[in-house]
Amino acid sequence: MALTGASAGRCAGRSVVVTGATGGIGAATVLRLAHLGWDVIATARSQQKADVLLAAAAGRGLGLRTVVLDVADPASCKEAMGRVEEMTAGGAWAVVNNAGVPQAGLVEDVSDEQARHLLEVNLLGAMRICRLALPGMRRRGGGRIVNVSSGLGRVPWPMGGWYSASKHALSAITHCLRVEMAQAGVRVSVVEPGAFATAMLERAVADLTGVAPAGSGAGYDRSRELFTAVNQRVPGPEPVARKIATALSARRPRPRYTVGLDARFLIPLHTVSPLWLSDRVKHAVTGLPRTAPQAPAPAVEAAA
Repeated sequence: MALTGASAGRCAGRSVVVTGATGGIGAATVLRLAHLGWDVIATARSQQKADVLLAAAAGRGLGLRTVVLDVADPASCKEAMGRVEEMTAGGAWAVVNNAGVPQAGLVEDVSDEQARHLLEVNLLGAMRICRLALPGMRRRGGGRIVNVSSGLGRVPWPMGGWYSASKHALSAITHCLRVEMAQAGVRVSVVEPGAFATAMLERAVADLTGVAPAGSGAGYDRSRELFTAVNQRVPGPEPVARKIATALSARRPRPRYTVGLDARFLIPLHTVSPLWLSDRVKHAVTGLPRTAPQAPAPAVEAAA
């Protein structure tokens, strides 16, 4: 639903940087914000991806601007946010940290290098962008930050432990940042989507294939089937984009926005369920065995 009246007036012309803007939630968000009148600066990892996004926006009669940015590269972040400062004469009024990667697989099968990249993108990169944007917000005496976490940050999921850990950490640090920046007039919110049809689930399936050891068991097979089935049945990311737009434009934004029936149901259910029960459910859904295979009894030698 498009914003109207006072809400639309508050956002018109204000600049917002959206990371990870070339697909899924990010693309839906920048197109929606451009439609609502925001001065949208979308980030892309390459100029080629930026050009595709610009063409998609132009095809809808929308205008936006782009910068090339790799959130996992500190030098790229500094250069891109410096460019944003020039484009906006002092820095963007708002930031949406949406860039993320899944990195599925058993905890023990994900390498240090893969885990570090995940944390660079999902956690450290988001906070790096915040640190670079905050001086301008302080000078103006206000601004907005929206960090896109995940329902899996509060419902840790086997075969995606590193992803859940990164999103749990992102939510935690967002809550701290909200308190720290209140005196500067910067309002900070976290958005926790459930499952929506994006390339993220497709990448998770590819991750499972990439990290699975030889002879990997039912957990990998069942998770591939689950991720594929979910991606085919859930809606597109537009509801998340609408909620992000609300967090940016509301006079008093909520600290947290949970989006999707699955997330709104599973998060409170997981919170009140005893761990033994939630563990059993996760074992059943993922196909991971609950007990070790029965070892054969040792042979008993006959007495001489």
